Amino acid sequence: MTQSPSEETQASTKKPGPIIVARHGRPALDRAAGPRLSWQEYKDWWARYEIGSLADGQEAPQKLKDIVADSDVVLSSSRPRARETAMKAAPWADIESSELFWEANLPPPTWERVRFLPKTWNILARAAWLRGHKLDGEGIREAEARAEQAVDYLIDRAQEGQVFLAAHGWFNRMLRPRLRKRGWTCKQDGGDRYWSYRLYTFDE
Repeated sequence: MTQSPSEETQASTKKPGPIIVARHGRPALDRAAGPRLSWQEYKDWWARYEIGSLADGQEAPQKLKDIVADSDVVLSSSRPRARETAMKAAPWADIESSELFWEANLPPPTWERVRFLPKTWNILARAAWLRGHKLDGEGIREAEARAEQAVDYLIDRAQEGQVFLAAHGWFNRMLRPRLRKRGWTCKQDGGDRYWSYRLYTFDE
């Protein structure tokens, strides 16, 4: 059925969003656990972490369940820990998963004769990555371009109503300034812990 002029005007002026961006729950692999690893062993550890699930026995916080309950679009990174987070927070939803929302690469510096816990390698790898180190994975410039694409996609989907995305700590951080640049404001800031979320609205 053809829309009337007034219906078309309402559709074109409908306020988008909001957009809720959450970090996944606690992973099964513990970055604080030993043993200490060489850089090659940490690279293997990170690969296992990326394809790993959430630790057993977790439920999404009720506050997160409540705020995403009215979501029209539910998205997640296609990594298991993110998809499982979306499933626990929005068990009723048809979840759309995508590589677009993967975590930014963590390539360790290739330092010989040193061994660190995974949590220490995480810090060193992020610092090296920010300075252009990437080994055989995605570099910072490629990740920045992907973050731009992700924000464009989130905003496009927000035209349909409330959007909920379950993704990853650092990549979510990369989305924040890009959403601000496009006119979106963080109205609820839940921090960066596992299961945390931020809620953004578009303010013209």
